Amino acid sequence: MRAIVFLLVLHCSLLNAQNTLQLKEGQDSPNESIEVVSWMEGHWKGTAFGGETEEIWSPIAGKSMMFVFRLLVDGEVNFYELGHIREVASKLVFELKHFSPELHAWEEKEEVQQFKHIKTEGNRVYFDGFTFEKVNANEINIYGLIGNEDGSSSETVFNYKKQ
Repeated sequence: MRAIVFLLVLHCSLLNAQNTLQLKEGQDSPNESIEVVSWMEGHWKGTAFGGETEEIWSPIAGKSMMFVFRLLVDGEVNFYELGHIREVASKLVFELKHFSPELHAWEEKEEVQQFKHIKTEGNRVYFDGFTFEKVNANEINIYGLIGNEDGSSSETVFNYKKQ
């Protein structure tokens, strides 16, 4: 009976994460240039988490693209993110930190959320738990495995339109 429940939970988890990949133990990131995400540049808006989402991605400079994110719920800032995708030793890494509306960091002072590059395929760039997808010149999707309070995670899609 436990095996059936486990398989059902595993199956449902896989169904909920159809657009994201996770790095396998011992798997190394492939060599890749920051240029593969150049299409992220711009000012993007969408909806998620019951509110309005906004991301602004800079042009590539210094082998990195920085971004800022904010979530507005009922017209009030819920939280911010600051981060970048950067090229380090010919490999890509997506890194970010979260901040409260008062700019108090959620992570410890030296802690950064880090997601290693897994692969680039067609119009998608896959990181460990995040996928960046170019739909067209004016629309992108970012799929993320977001942790839940019960310790599980589920895939959230951020659909953005260029402003």
